[in-house]
Amino acid sequence: MLPSEHRLADGELFRLATRRGSRCGSSTLVVHLLLREGDGPPVVGFVVSRAVGNAVVRNRVKRRLRHLAREHVSSLPGSCVLVVRALPAAGGAPGRTLAEDLAHCVGRVTVRG
Repeated sequence: MLPSEHRLADGELFRLATRRGSRCGSSTLVVHLLLREGDGPPVVGFVVSRAVGNAVVRNRVKRRLRHLAREHVSSLPGSCVLVVRALPAAGGAPGRTLAEDLAHCVGRVTVRG
């Protein structure tokens, strides 16, 4: 589980990250990274819309993504904001595919900064 200090709960930061942050997409995910100034820990937020599936599928995708994002928090720069948006293909994707797509996208956006 992702620790509470790394969870993104501010709607304004969600908007800023998706509009102004670096972006990388794959077949199942789109990842946005916004670098912020300050001393806070990196925070991660998730967007899983109804297009992904019913409530059971959406919650399963969110749980998988939270678990996978936990491994990448330590590699994130400073006090950044990472938003992971699940695409409709994420609902039927195996966990390994989600892990590979997330690792690829996080690697790409952290290099671009």
